[in-house]
Amino acid sequence: MKLRNLAAALMPAFLLLAATACGSSSDEQAKNAQGLDKVTLTLNWYPYGEHAPFYFGKKQDIFAKHGIDLTIQAGQGSQKTVQATAAGQTDFGWADTPALLSAVGQGMDVKSVGVFLQTTPSSVQFFSDKNISSPADLKGKTIASTAGDALSKTFPAFLKANGLAPTDVTLQNTDPAGKMAAVMSGKTDALLGFATDQGPTMQEKAGKQVSYLKFAEHGLTFYSNGLLASTDTIKNKQDLVKRMVAATSEAWSAAEKDPAGAVTAMQGASQQLPSEKVLTDQFNATLQLLHTDATKGQAPGINDESDWQKTITVFADAGVIGKAESPSAYWDASFAPKG
Repeated sequence: MKLRNLAAALMPAFLLLAATACGSSSDEQAKNAQGLDKVTLTLNWYPYGEHAPFYFGKKQDIFAKHGIDLTIQAGQGSQKTVQATAAGQTDFGWADTPALLSAVGQGMDVKSVGVFLQTTPSSVQFFSDKNISSPADLKGKTIASTAGDALSKTFPAFLKANGLAPTDVTLQNTDPAGKMAAVMSGKTDALLGFATDQGPTMQEKAGKQVSYLKFAEHGLTFYSNGLLASTDTIKNKQDLVKRMVAATSEAWSAAEKDPAGAVTAMQGASQQLPSEKVLTDQFNATLQLLHTDATKGQAPGINDESDWQKTITVFADAGVIGKAESPSAYWDASFAPKG
């Protein structure tokens, strides 16, 4: 058996052992020497600009003020983060809402306790010299994507909203880390990704301007990243969840007021950390996603039920979820931050 196949075969057993080793989330929360609750947060990916508020919140003792000793862990994609959260391998997750919807549809015991990025950064990204200025210009182009992820599943809906058919473009299946290389090497004309992630990095590495066709600006918008917890944690650690949501909201508000300080707080977060310029570009782009028309002027992380319903409808229509449940099946509104 090949090593890759062997690893895949052993993965379910590993996950079970890891979950058992961590213990049930209904166990008493471990505390540090100062009496703060030791809490783990697993990100959707390796740290990049979007995650600055969590590091800023740690540096400014915002989480500590709420009784939390926060450990931030890199992720390997929203899907894996949702799975780890449901299994109790992490106290909280930071992941894309489409991945959460899909997981709940598959019976995983996990819910959102607040979406913070309420406008999707999903986009088609390409070098500006490609002279792509509208969705119609994508006809005949080759686009790097990752089969099975939310972007590839919703891209047909983006095409349809703009009068195009899936056959008008060619999708080249590429692993998440290889999409930028595909565009930079000229193997593909564009990639599907987050405008808050790959674009600024690709622009710096290639020394060429990157442009975007953002889904939200071309007829298709939905919820993106937010805070997740297992249903067990939500049921048995309500006070902890409430404090975590409040601290996260406060950290985002503080970071929004001091973007430079938030970016600086990320120093040393990861060996793969982008440059300060890229982090700044990423975070500034992220700040544009915090609210919809229904939540403008409110604290980060406050959600509107109608926005949830729109998101659910988008992914039911796209086939990401087989059955559209009510928002309460995916989201617990009881922990919403004040303001």
